[in-house]
Amino acid sequence: MLLTSRNRAVSFRRSTLALAVGATALGLLLSGCSGGGNSAANDSTLIAYTGQAGDYQINFNPFSPSQVAGPGAIFEPLFYQNKASADAKPEPLLGTEFAWNAAGTQLSVTLREGVKWSDGEAFTADDVAFTFNLLKQHPALNSLGFKGTVNVVDQNHITFVWDTPAFVTGPDILTQAVIVPEHIWSKINPETDVVEKPVGTGAYQLADFKPQAFTLKANPTYWGGEPAVKNVRYIALSGNTAGADAIASGTIDWQTGPVPDIQNVSKNFPKYEKQTVAQSQQVLAACANVQLGCSGPQTDPAVRKALYLAIDRTQLNKLAYEDTASPISPSFALTDTQSEWISTAVKPAVAPETADASSAQKTLESAGWAKGSDGIYAKDGRKLTLTVEVVTGWTDYITAIQTISEQAKAAGIDVQASQSSWNEWTDKRTKGKFQLAIDSLYQGPAADPYYVYNYFFSSATSAPVGQSAGTNYSRYSNPTVDAALETVKNLPFDNKAERQQQFDVIQSAIVEDMPYIPVVTGGTTSIWNKAKFSGWPSEDNMYAFPAVWSRLDAAQVFKSLKPAEG
Repeated sequence: MLLTSRNRAVSFRRSTLALAVGATALGLLLSGCSGGGNSAANDSTLIAYTGQAGDYQINFNPFSPSQVAGPGAIFEPLFYQNKASADAKPEPLLGTEFAWNAAGTQLSVTLREGVKWSDGEAFTADDVAFTFNLLKQHPALNSLGFKGTVNVVDQNHITFVWDTPAFVTGPDILTQAVIVPEHIWSKINPETDVVEKPVGTGAYQLADFKPQAFTLKANPTYWGGEPAVKNVRYIALSGNTAGADAIASGTIDWQTGPVPDIQNVSKNFPKYEKQTVAQSQQVLAACANVQLGCSGPQTDPAVRKALYLAIDRTQLNKLAYEDTASPISPSFALTDTQSEWISTAVKPAVAPETADASSAQKTLESAGWAKGSDGIYAKDGRKLTLTVEVVTGWTDYITAIQTISEQAKAAGIDVQASQSSWNEWTDKRTKGKFQLAIDSLYQGPAADPYYVYNYFFSSATSAPVGQSAGTNYSRYSNPTVDAALETVKNLPFDNKAERQQQFDVIQSAIVEDMPYIPVVTGGTTSIWNKAKFSGWPSEDNMYAFPAVWSRLDAAQVFKSLKPAEG
Protein backbone atom coordinates (compact mmCIF):
# COMPACT_ATOMS: atom_id res chain seq x y z
CA MET A 1 0.00 0.00 0.00
CA LEU A 2 1.52 3.26 -1.05
CA LEU A 3 0.39 6.40 0.73
CA THR A 4 2.35 9.10 -0.83
CA SER A 5 3.30 12.11 1.39
CA ARG A 6 3.73 15.52 -0.06
CA ASN A 7 4.92 18.80 1.35
CA ARG A 8 2.99 21.63 -0.24
CA ALA A 9 4.40 25.15 -0.06
CA VAL A 10 5.13 27.56 -2.88
CA SER A 11 5.83 30.98 -4.29
CA PHE A 12 2.77 31.97 -6.28
CA ARG A 13 1.97 33.46 -9.60
CA ARG A 14 -1.71 34.07 -10.24
CA SER A 15 -2.67 32.95 -13.71
CA THR A 16 -5.69 33.34 -15.91
CA LEU A 17 -5.89 29.58 -16.30
CA ALA A 18 -5.88 28.99 -12.57
CA LEU A 19 -8.57 31.58 -11.99
CA ALA A 20 -10.68 30.03 -14.72
CA VAL A 21 -10.30 26.60 -13.17
CA GLY A 22 -11.23 28.03 -9.79
CA ALA A 23 -14.36 29.54 -11.28
CA THR A 24 -15.24 26.24 -12.91
CA ALA A 25 -14.76 24.48 -9.59
CA LEU A 26 -17.09 26.98 -7.96
CA GLY A 27 -19.76 26.18 -10.50
CA LEU A 28 -19.33 22.46 -9.94
CA LEU A 29 -19.38 22.75 -6.17
CA LEU A 30 -22.29 25.05 -5.44
CA SER A 31 -23.90 22.31 -3.42
CA GLY A 32 -20.91 22.25 -1.10
CA CYS A 33 -19.37 25.72 -1.20
CA SER A 34 -18.46 27.42 2.03
CA GLY A 35 -19.82 30.87 1.38
CA GLY A 36 -22.74 32.44 3.16
CA GLY A 37 -26.29 31.19 2.91
CA ASN A 38 -25.53 27.46 2.89
CA SER A 39 -28.34 25.16 3.88
CA ALA A 40 -27.88 22.73 6.76
CA ALA A 41 -27.56 19.88 4.26
CA ASN A 42 -24.85 21.66 2.34
CA ASP A 43 -23.02 22.49 5.58
CA SER A 44 -22.47 18.79 6.16
CA THR A 45 -20.55 18.40 2.87
CA LEU A 46 -16.82 18.87 3.22
CA ILE A 47 -14.96 19.90 0.05
CA ALA A 48 -11.42 18.47 0.05
CA TYR A 49 -8.49 19.14 -2.26
CA THR A 50 -5.53 16.77 -2.04
CA GLY A 51 -3.39 18.45 -4.68
CA GLN A 52 -4.81 16.31 -7.48
CA ALA A 53 -3.70 18.01 -10.70
CA GLY A 54 -5.79 16.83 -13.64
CA ASP A 55 -8.76 14.51 -13.80
CA TYR A 56 -9.25 11.55 -11.49
CA GLN A 57 -9.20 8.06 -12.94
CA ILE A 58 -11.49 5.75 -11.03
CA ASN A 59 -9.52 3.34 -8.87
CA PHE A 60 -10.47 2.44 -5.31
CA ASN A 61 -8.08 -0.49 -5.04
CA PRO A 62 -6.41 0.31 -1.69
CA PHE A 63 -3.28 -1.63 -2.70
CA SER A 64 -2.77 0.26 -5.95
CA PRO A 65 -0.24 3.12 -6.15
CA SER A 66 -2.72 5.01 -8.37
CA GLN A 67 -5.68 4.71 -6.01
CA VAL A 68 -7.67 7.91 -5.59
CA ALA A 69 -9.08 7.12 -2.13
CA GLY A 70 -10.13 4.24 0.05
CA PRO A 71 -7.83 3.50 3.01
CA GLY A 72 -9.28 4.82 6.22
CA ALA A 73 -12.57 6.24 5.00
CA ILE A 74 -13.77 3.09 3.15
CA PHE A 75 -11.29 0.34 4.08
CA GLU A 76 -10.14 0.25 7.70
CA PRO A 77 -7.08 -1.21 9.43
CA LEU A 78 -7.33 -3.03 12.73
CA PHE A 79 -6.20 0.00 14.74
CA TYR A 80 -5.31 3.65 14.15
CA GLN A 81 -2.06 5.20 15.36
CA ASN A 82 -1.46 8.93 15.30
CA LYS A 83 1.94 9.59 13.68
CA ALA A 84 1.84 13.23 14.81
CA SER A 85 2.38 12.17 18.43
CA ALA A 86 5.53 10.44 19.61
CA ASP A 87 3.62 8.88 22.51
CA ALA A 88 0.54 7.70 20.60
CA LYS A 89 -0.82 4.20 21.19
CA PRO A 90 -2.92 2.15 18.75
CA GLU A 91 -6.60 3.11 18.96
CA PRO A 92 -9.25 0.42 18.34
CA LEU A 93 -10.95 0.19 14.95
CA LEU A 94 -11.70 -3.29 13.57
CA GLY A 95 -9.56 -4.63 16.39
CA THR A 96 -10.31 -3.91 20.02
CA GLU A 97 -7.42 -5.49 21.93
CA PHE A 98 -4.00 -6.93 21.17
CA ALA A 99 -1.21 -8.61 23.13
CA TRP A 100 2.26 -10.06 22.46
CA ASN A 101 3.68 -13.21 23.94
CA ALA A 102 6.90 -12.79 25.91
CA ALA A 103 9.09 -13.95 23.02
CA GLY A 104 7.59 -11.52 20.52
CA THR A 105 6.68 -14.34 18.14
CA GLN A 106 2.89 -14.22 18.53
CA LEU A 107 0.55 -11.24 18.36
CA SER A 108 -3.04 -11.95 19.43
CA VAL A 109 -5.84 -9.64 18.30
CA THR A 110 -9.45 -9.45 19.41
CA LEU A 111 -11.77 -8.25 16.65
CA ARG A 112 -14.78 -6.00 17.00
CA GLU A 113 -18.08 -7.86 17.04
CA GLY A 114 -21.11 -6.92 14.98
CA VAL A 115 -19.25 -5.16 12.16
CA LYS A 116 -20.70 -5.44 8.66
CA TRP A 117 -19.31 -4.70 5.26
CA SER A 118 -21.15 -1.94 3.42
CA ASP A 119 -22.92 -4.58 1.28
CA GLY A 120 -24.44 -6.10 4.43
CA GLU A 121 -22.15 -9.14 4.74
CA ALA A 122 -20.64 -9.82 8.16
CA PHE A 123 -17.01 -8.92 8.83
CA THR A 124 -15.11 -11.89 10.29
CA ALA A 125 -11.65 -13.10 11.18
CA ASP A 126 -11.55 -14.88 7.83
CA ASP A 127 -11.44 -11.50 6.10
CA VAL A 128 -8.41 -10.49 8.16
CA ALA A 129 -6.58 -13.75 7.42
CA PHE A 130 -7.44 -13.44 3.73
CA THR A 131 -6.05 -9.89 3.54
CA PHE A 132 -2.67 -10.73 5.05
CA ASN A 133 -2.34 -13.87 2.98
CA LEU A 134 -3.12 -11.73 -0.07
CA LEU A 135 -0.19 -9.47 0.79
CA LYS A 136 2.13 -12.46 1.14
CA GLN A 137 1.00 -13.81 -2.23
CA HIS A 138 1.77 -10.49 -3.92
CA PRO A 139 5.22 -9.26 -2.80
CA ALA A 140 4.89 -6.04 -4.82
CA LEU A 141 1.98 -5.05 -2.57
CA ASN A 142 3.57 -6.22 0.67
CA SER A 143 5.27 -2.95 1.59
CA LEU A 144 4.92 -3.97 5.24
CA GLY A 145 7.20 -6.95 4.62
CA PHE A 146 4.76 -9.29 6.38
CA LYS A 147 6.25 -12.79 6.46
CA GLY A 148 4.34 -14.30 9.34
CA THR A 149 1.36 -16.61 9.52
CA VAL A 150 -2.12 -15.45 10.44
CA ASN A 151 -4.36 -17.97 12.18
CA VAL A 152 -8.09 -17.78 12.78
CA VAL A 153 -8.81 -18.79 16.39
CA ASP A 154 -12.52 -18.07 16.05
CA GLN A 155 -14.53 -15.43 14.24
CA ASN A 156 -13.51 -12.74 16.74
CA HIS A 157 -9.92 -13.70 17.45
CA ILE A 158 -6.80 -14.06 15.31
CA THR A 159 -3.12 -14.61 15.94
CA PHE A 160 -0.10 -13.52 13.94
CA VAL A 161 2.82 -15.90 14.34
CA TRP A 162 6.49 -15.55 13.35
CA ASP A 163 9.47 -17.89 13.66
CA THR A 164 11.53 -15.12 15.23
CA PRO A 165 10.65 -12.07 17.37
CA ALA A 166 8.70 -9.45 15.41
CA PHE A 167 7.93 -6.69 17.89
CA VAL A 168 8.76 -3.90 15.45
CA THR A 169 6.34 -5.35 12.89
CA GLY A 170 3.41 -4.90 15.24
CA PRO A 171 2.53 -1.25 14.51
CA ASP A 172 2.59 -1.92 10.76
CA ILE A 173 0.41 -5.01 11.04
CA LEU A 174 -2.03 -3.38 13.40
CA THR A 175 -2.34 0.08 11.88
CA GLN A 176 -1.18 0.18 8.26
CA ALA A 177 -2.76 -2.79 6.49
CA VAL A 178 -6.40 -2.14 5.53
CA ILE A 179 -8.72 -5.13 5.56
CA VAL A 180 -10.70 -6.15 2.45
CA PRO A 181 -13.68 -8.55 2.18
CA GLU A 182 -12.78 -12.08 1.09
CA HIS A 183 -16.12 -12.65 -0.61
CA ILE A 184 -15.27 -9.88 -3.10
CA TRP A 185 -11.48 -9.81 -3.25
CA SER A 186 -11.10 -13.53 -3.88
CA LYS A 187 -12.23 -12.63 -7.42
CA ILE A 188 -9.95 -9.56 -7.81
CA ASN A 189 -6.37 -9.29 -9.00
CA PRO A 190 -5.01 -6.79 -6.45
CA GLU A 191 -2.02 -5.86 -8.62
CA THR A 192 -3.89 -4.90 -11.78
CA ASP A 193 -7.62 -4.49 -11.14
CA VAL A 194 -9.18 -1.12 -10.44
CA VAL A 195 -12.10 -1.22 -8.05
CA GLU A 196 -15.03 0.91 -9.16
CA LYS A 197 -17.50 -0.13 -6.45
CA PRO A 198 -15.57 -0.43 -3.20
CA VAL A 199 -17.09 -2.36 -0.31
CA GLY A 200 -15.56 -1.61 3.08
CA THR A 201 -16.27 -1.36 6.80
CA GLY A 202 -15.42 2.35 7.07
CA ALA A 203 -17.45 5.40 7.95
CA TYR A 204 -17.91 6.32 4.27
CA GLN A 205 -19.07 4.78 1.01
CA LEU A 206 -18.63 5.89 -2.59
CA ALA A 207 -21.63 8.02 -3.62
CA ASP A 208 -20.68 9.14 -7.14
CA PHE A 209 -17.64 9.50 -9.33
CA LYS A 210 -16.72 11.90 -12.13
CA PRO A 211 -13.23 12.70 -13.41
CA GLN A 212 -13.43 16.23 -11.98
CA ALA A 213 -14.77 15.20 -8.56
CA PHE A 214 -16.07 12.29 -6.55
CA THR A 215 -18.11 12.10 -3.36
CA LEU A 216 -18.00 9.81 -0.35
CA LYS A 217 -21.22 9.60 1.65
CA ALA A 218 -21.64 8.71 5.30
CA ASN A 219 -22.21 5.02 6.00
CA PRO A 220 -25.52 4.88 7.88
CA THR A 221 -24.68 1.47 9.40
CA TYR A 222 -21.11 2.27 10.42
CA TRP A 223 -20.16 0.41 13.59
CA GLY A 224 -18.96 3.67 15.18
CA GLY A 225 -22.15 5.54 14.34
CA GLU A 226 -22.94 7.59 11.26
CA PRO A 227 -20.51 10.55 11.11
CA ALA A 228 -21.76 14.12 11.38
CA VAL A 229 -19.99 15.08 8.14
CA LYS A 230 -22.46 13.50 5.72
CA ASN A 231 -20.46 13.95 2.52
CA VAL A 232 -16.80 14.37 1.62
CA ARG A 233 -16.31 15.68 -1.90
CA TYR A 234 -12.84 15.42 -3.44
CA ILE A 235 -12.18 17.79 -6.30
CA ALA A 236 -9.52 17.95 -9.01
CA LEU A 237 -8.03 21.31 -9.94
CA SER A 238 -5.07 22.40 -12.06
CA GLY A 239 -2.63 22.48 -9.15
CA ASN A 240 -1.50 24.52 -6.16
CA THR A 241 -2.38 27.93 -7.55
CA ALA A 242 -5.96 26.87 -8.25
CA GLY A 243 -6.13 25.41 -4.74
CA ALA A 244 -5.03 28.74 -3.28
CA ASP A 245 -7.63 30.53 -5.39
CA ALA A 246 -10.28 28.16 -4.04
CA ILE A 247 -9.28 29.01 -0.47
CA ALA A 248 -9.47 32.70 -1.31
CA SER A 249 -12.97 32.28 -2.77
CA GLY A 250 -14.10 29.95 0.02
CA THR A 251 -15.00 27.06 -2.27
CA ILE A 252 -12.99 24.34 -0.52
CA ASP A 253 -12.90 23.38 3.14
CA TRP A 254 -9.63 21.50 3.53
CA GLN A 255 -6.42 21.37 1.59
CA THR A 256 -2.92 20.42 2.56
CA GLY A 257 -0.96 22.84 0.47
CA PRO A 258 0.22 26.37 0.09
CA VAL A 259 -1.46 29.74 -0.18
CA PRO A 260 0.20 33.14 -0.55
CA ASP A 261 1.61 34.52 2.71
CA ILE A 262 1.05 31.17 4.38
CA GLN A 263 2.20 32.43 7.79
CA ASN A 264 -0.85 34.76 7.96
CA VAL A 265 -3.72 32.51 6.84
CA SER A 266 -6.15 33.52 9.60
CA LYS A 267 -5.50 37.21 8.94
CA ASN A 268 -5.91 36.94 5.19
CA PHE A 269 -8.76 34.41 5.24
CA PRO A 270 -10.70 34.87 8.52
CA LYS A 271 -12.81 31.73 8.04
CA TYR A 272 -9.72 29.55 7.83
CA GLU A 273 -6.85 28.47 10.04
CA LYS A 274 -3.66 26.47 9.44
CA GLN A 275 -1.57 23.83 11.14
CA THR A 276 1.98 22.88 10.15
CA VAL A 277 3.68 19.62 11.13
CA ALA A 278 7.23 18.65 10.09
CA GLN A 279 6.93 15.03 8.97
CA SER A 280 7.55 14.59 5.25
CA GLN A 281 11.19 14.19 4.25
CA GLN A 282 11.45 15.61 0.76
CA VAL A 283 13.82 13.88 -1.62
CA LEU A 284 15.02 13.67 -5.17
CA ALA A 285 14.56 9.93 -5.57
CA ALA A 286 16.83 8.23 -8.08
CA CYS A 287 16.19 5.14 -10.11
CA ALA A 288 19.46 3.85 -8.73
CA ASN A 289 19.86 0.13 -9.40
CA VAL A 290 21.55 -0.80 -12.68
CA GLN A 291 21.05 -4.52 -11.96
CA LEU A 292 17.29 -3.98 -11.91
CA GLY A 293 17.31 -1.99 -15.15
CA CYS A 294 17.91 1.63 -14.12
CA SER A 295 19.97 3.67 -16.55
CA GLY A 296 21.33 7.20 -16.70
CA PRO A 297 23.93 9.30 -14.88
CA GLN A 298 21.88 9.20 -11.65
CA THR A 299 22.86 5.53 -11.21
CA ASP A 300 26.33 6.79 -10.22
CA PRO A 301 26.38 7.39 -6.42
CA ALA A 302 28.93 10.18 -6.96
CA VAL A 303 26.38 12.09 -9.05
CA ARG A 304 23.75 11.76 -6.36
CA LYS A 305 26.13 12.90 -3.63
CA ALA A 306 27.36 15.80 -5.74
CA LEU A 307 23.81 17.05 -6.26
CA TYR A 308 23.19 16.69 -2.52
CA LEU A 309 26.17 18.98 -1.87
CA ALA A 310 25.12 21.47 -4.55
CA ILE A 311 21.81 22.41 -2.92
CA ASP A 312 21.47 25.69 -1.00
CA ARG A 313 18.67 24.67 1.37
CA THR A 314 18.31 28.06 3.02
CA GLN A 315 17.60 29.68 -0.32
CA LEU A 316 15.41 26.77 -1.39
CA ASN A 317 13.29 27.03 1.77
CA LYS A 318 12.75 30.73 1.21
CA LEU A 319 11.96 30.60 -2.52
CA ALA A 320 9.90 27.42 -2.70
CA TYR A 321 8.48 26.85 0.78
CA GLU A 322 7.95 30.27 2.38
CA ASP A 323 10.31 29.24 5.21
CA THR A 324 8.02 26.40 6.36
CA ALA A 325 10.63 23.64 5.89
CA SER A 326 13.13 22.41 8.47
CA PRO A 327 16.46 20.57 8.35
CA ILE A 328 16.77 16.99 7.10
CA SER A 329 19.29 14.36 8.09
CA PRO A 330 20.93 12.18 5.43
CA SER A 331 20.26 9.33 7.88
CA PHE A 332 16.51 9.97 7.39
CA ALA A 333 15.89 9.95 11.13
CA LEU A 334 13.57 12.92 11.74
CA THR A 335 15.56 15.74 13.25
CA ASP A 336 12.81 16.81 15.68
CA THR A 337 11.49 13.51 17.12
CA GLN A 338 14.10 10.88 16.15
CA SER A 339 17.43 12.71 16.47
CA GLU A 340 18.56 10.35 19.23
CA TRP A 341 18.85 7.61 16.60
CA ILE A 342 21.22 9.50 14.27
CA SER A 343 24.51 7.63 14.22
CA THR A 344 27.57 9.46 15.52
CA ALA A 345 29.25 8.35 12.30
CA VAL A 346 26.89 10.50 10.22
CA LYS A 347 28.76 13.79 9.86
CA PRO A 348 27.29 16.26 9.47
CA ALA A 349 24.14 14.93 11.13
CA VAL A 350 21.96 17.21 9.03
CA ALA A 351 22.19 18.22 5.40
CA PRO A 352 24.20 21.40 4.76
CA GLU A 353 22.10 24.55 4.69
CA THR A 354 24.32 26.20 2.08
CA ALA A 355 25.73 24.85 -1.17
CA ASP A 356 29.27 23.46 -1.41
CA ALA A 357 29.93 23.54 -5.14
CA SER A 358 33.64 22.89 -4.68
CA SER A 359 33.08 19.63 -2.79
CA ALA A 360 30.43 18.61 -5.32
CA GLN A 361 32.90 19.08 -8.16
CA LYS A 362 35.62 17.12 -6.35
CA THR A 363 33.17 14.28 -5.79
CA LEU A 364 32.39 14.15 -9.50
CA GLU A 365 36.01 14.39 -10.59
CA SER A 366 37.00 11.58 -8.23
CA ALA A 367 34.45 9.40 -10.04
CA GLY A 368 35.88 10.20 -13.47
CA TRP A 369 33.62 13.06 -14.55
CA ALA A 370 35.28 15.94 -16.40
CA LYS A 371 33.95 19.47 -16.85
CA GLY A 372 33.12 20.44 -20.43
CA SER A 373 33.60 23.80 -22.12
CA ASP A 374 29.99 24.67 -21.27
CA GLY A 375 30.69 24.22 -17.55
CA ILE A 376 28.73 20.96 -17.32
CA TYR A 377 30.47 17.72 -16.43
CA ALA A 378 30.52 14.74 -18.78
CA LYS A 379 31.78 11.16 -18.76
CA ASP A 380 32.24 8.66 -21.58
CA GLY A 381 30.69 11.18 -23.96
CA ARG A 382 27.60 11.49 -21.78
CA LYS A 383 26.68 14.94 -20.48
CA LEU A 384 25.64 15.19 -16.83
CA THR A 385 22.01 16.10 -17.43
CA LEU A 386 19.44 14.94 -14.88
CA THR A 387 15.68 15.01 -15.47
CA VAL A 388 13.40 15.35 -12.45
CA GLU A 389 9.83 14.07 -12.79
CA VAL A 390 7.16 16.30 -11.22
CA VAL A 391 3.38 16.61 -11.37
CA THR A 392 2.00 19.46 -13.47
CA GLY A 393 0.50 22.04 -11.14
CA TRP A 394 2.61 21.16 -8.09
CA THR A 395 4.07 24.63 -8.16
CA ASP A 396 6.02 24.29 -4.92
CA TYR A 397 7.90 21.29 -6.26
CA ILE A 398 8.30 22.94 -9.67
CA THR A 399 9.75 26.02 -8.00
CA ALA A 400 12.03 23.77 -5.95
CA ILE A 401 13.36 22.06 -9.09
CA GLN A 402 13.90 25.40 -10.79
CA THR A 403 15.82 26.63 -7.75
CA ILE A 404 17.90 23.46 -7.50
CA SER A 405 18.60 23.68 -11.23
CA GLU A 406 20.14 27.12 -10.84
CA GLN A 407 22.14 26.00 -7.81
CA ALA A 408 23.38 22.83 -9.51
CA LYS A 409 24.86 24.75 -12.44
CA ALA A 410 27.54 26.10 -10.13
CA ALA A 411 28.59 22.49 -9.49
CA GLY A 412 28.54 21.61 -13.19
CA ILE A 413 25.28 19.64 -13.10
CA ASP A 414 22.43 20.24 -15.54
CA VAL A 415 19.04 19.66 -13.86
CA GLN A 416 15.79 19.82 -15.82
CA ALA A 417 12.14 19.33 -14.90
CA SER A 418 9.73 17.05 -16.74
CA GLN A 419 6.08 17.74 -15.93
CA SER A 420 3.26 15.22 -16.37
CA SER A 421 -0.14 14.41 -14.91
CA TRP A 422 -0.33 12.74 -11.52
CA ASN A 423 -1.32 9.46 -13.14
CA GLU A 424 1.61 9.56 -15.59
CA TRP A 425 4.03 10.61 -12.84
CA THR A 426 2.85 7.77 -10.60
CA ASP A 427 3.23 5.24 -13.40
CA LYS A 428 6.77 6.42 -14.20
CA ARG A 429 7.78 6.40 -10.56
CA THR A 430 6.41 2.98 -9.66
CA LYS A 431 7.73 1.30 -12.82
CA GLY A 432 11.19 2.86 -12.65
CA LYS A 433 10.85 4.87 -15.84
CA PHE A 434 12.57 7.97 -14.49
CA GLN A 435 15.96 9.37 -13.59
CA LEU A 436 14.94 11.50 -10.60
CA ALA A 437 11.52 12.12 -9.08
CA ILE A 438 10.69 14.74 -6.48
CA ASP A 439 8.52 13.44 -3.65
CA SER A 440 8.59 12.87 0.11
CA LEU A 441 9.29 9.78 2.20
CA TYR A 442 6.42 9.27 4.60
CA GLN A 443 6.70 8.20 8.21
CA GLY A 444 5.56 4.89 9.64
CA PRO A 445 3.03 4.21 12.37
CA ALA A 446 5.44 4.92 15.23
CA ALA A 447 8.02 7.64 15.85
CA ASP A 448 10.92 5.40 14.87
CA PRO A 449 13.25 5.51 11.83
CA TYR A 450 12.96 1.75 11.25
CA TYR A 451 9.80 2.23 9.21
CA VAL A 452 11.32 4.65 6.69
CA TYR A 453 14.22 2.22 6.27
CA ASN A 454 11.92 -0.77 5.87
CA TYR A 455 9.57 0.98 3.44
CA PHE A 456 12.08 2.71 1.18
CA PHE A 457 15.41 0.89 1.51
CA SER A 458 14.45 -2.79 1.75
CA SER A 459 15.01 -4.78 -1.43
CA ALA A 460 11.88 -6.78 -0.57
CA THR A 461 9.68 -3.88 -1.66
CA SER A 462 11.35 -3.27 -5.01
CA ALA A 463 11.03 -4.76 -8.51
CA PRO A 464 12.80 -4.70 -11.88
CA VAL A 465 12.27 -1.65 -14.06
CA GLY A 466 9.04 -2.05 -15.99
CA GLN A 467 7.31 -3.78 -13.11
CA SER A 468 5.46 -1.92 -10.37
CA ALA A 469 7.63 -1.60 -7.28
CA GLY A 470 6.34 -1.28 -3.76
CA THR A 471 7.50 1.58 -1.61
CA ASN A 472 11.17 1.16 -2.60
CA TYR A 473 10.69 2.80 -5.98
CA SER A 474 14.37 3.79 -6.08
CA ARG A 475 15.00 0.04 -6.44
CA TYR A 476 17.77 0.27 -3.88
CA SER A 477 19.28 -3.06 -2.89
CA ASN A 478 21.99 -3.56 -0.30
CA PRO A 479 22.37 -6.97 1.45
CA THR A 480 23.94 -5.27 4.48
CA VAL A 481 20.89 -3.05 4.91
CA ASP A 482 18.51 -5.98 4.39
CA ALA A 483 20.32 -8.02 7.06
CA ALA A 484 20.26 -5.15 9.54
CA LEU A 485 16.54 -4.63 8.96
CA GLU A 486 15.90 -8.31 9.65
CA THR A 487 17.82 -8.00 12.92
CA VAL A 488 15.89 -4.90 14.00
CA LYS A 489 12.62 -6.75 13.34
CA ASN A 490 13.59 -9.22 16.06
CA LEU A 491 14.39 -6.60 18.70
CA PRO A 492 11.90 -5.07 21.14
CA PHE A 493 11.57 -1.29 21.07
CA ASP A 494 13.18 -0.92 24.48
CA ASN A 495 16.42 -2.66 23.41
CA LYS A 496 17.92 0.65 22.38
CA ALA A 497 21.58 -0.37 22.41
CA GLU A 498 21.23 -3.24 19.94
CA ARG A 499 18.79 -1.33 17.79
CA GLN A 500 21.25 1.57 17.56
CA GLN A 501 23.98 -0.81 16.39
CA GLN A 502 21.78 -1.87 13.46
CA PHE A 503 20.71 1.71 12.71
CA ASP A 504 24.40 2.63 12.58
CA VAL A 505 24.90 -0.03 9.90
CA ILE A 506 21.87 1.08 7.90
CA GLN A 507 22.69 4.76 8.10
CA SER A 508 26.31 4.29 7.07
CA ALA A 509 25.16 2.44 3.97
CA ILE A 510 22.36 4.76 2.87
CA VAL A 511 24.42 7.92 3.45
CA GLU A 512 27.18 6.43 1.31
CA ASP A 513 24.84 5.16 -1.43
CA MET A 514 22.23 7.97 -1.20
CA PRO A 515 19.54 6.48 -3.49
CA TYR A 516 17.21 9.20 -2.18
CA ILE A 517 18.88 12.62 -2.19
CA PRO A 518 17.79 14.49 0.98
CA VAL A 519 16.37 17.94 0.28
CA VAL A 520 14.47 19.29 3.32
CA THR A 521 11.95 18.13 5.89
CA GLY A 522 8.75 19.60 4.58
CA GLY A 523 6.46 21.56 6.80
CA THR A 524 3.16 19.87 5.99
CA THR A 525 0.62 22.70 6.21
CA SER A 526 -3.12 22.11 6.22
CA ILE A 527 -5.64 24.92 5.81
CA TRP A 528 -9.24 24.30 6.80
CA ASN A 529 -12.56 26.05 7.18
CA LYS A 530 -13.09 26.60 10.90
CA ALA A 531 -16.29 28.59 10.26
CA LYS A 532 -17.99 25.62 8.58
CA PHE A 533 -16.71 22.73 10.71
CA SER A 534 -15.51 22.35 14.30
CA GLY A 535 -13.28 19.67 15.77
CA TRP A 536 -10.16 20.15 13.67
CA PRO A 537 -6.79 19.03 15.11
CA SER A 538 -5.05 21.72 17.12
CA GLU A 539 -1.76 22.22 18.94
CA ASP A 540 -3.56 21.28 22.16
CA ASN A 541 -5.27 18.25 20.60
CA MET A 542 -3.28 16.92 17.64
CA TYR A 543 -5.33 13.72 17.54
CA ALA A 544 -4.31 12.95 13.94
CA PHE A 545 -1.61 13.94 11.48
CA PRO A 546 -3.47 16.80 9.76
CA ALA A 547 -2.88 16.12 6.07
CA VAL A 548 -5.86 15.55 3.77
CA TRP A 549 -3.81 13.27 1.51
CA SER A 550 -2.70 11.08 4.43
CA ARG A 551 -5.73 8.88 4.07
CA LEU A 552 -5.72 6.92 7.33
CA ASP A 553 -5.30 10.17 9.27
CA ALA A 554 -7.84 12.09 7.20
CA ALA A 555 -10.47 9.45 7.98
CA GLN A 556 -10.01 10.11 11.69
CA VAL A 557 -10.49 13.83 11.08
CA PHE A 558 -13.62 13.30 9.00
CA LYS A 559 -15.15 11.27 11.83
CA SER A 560 -14.22 13.89 14.43
CA LEU A 561 -15.66 16.95 12.67
CA LYS A 562 -19.10 18.47 13.14
CA PRO A 563 -20.84 21.20 11.16
CA ALA A 564 -20.31 24.46 12.98
CA GLU A 565 -23.31 25.92 14.73
CA GLY A 566 -24.79 29.23 13.69
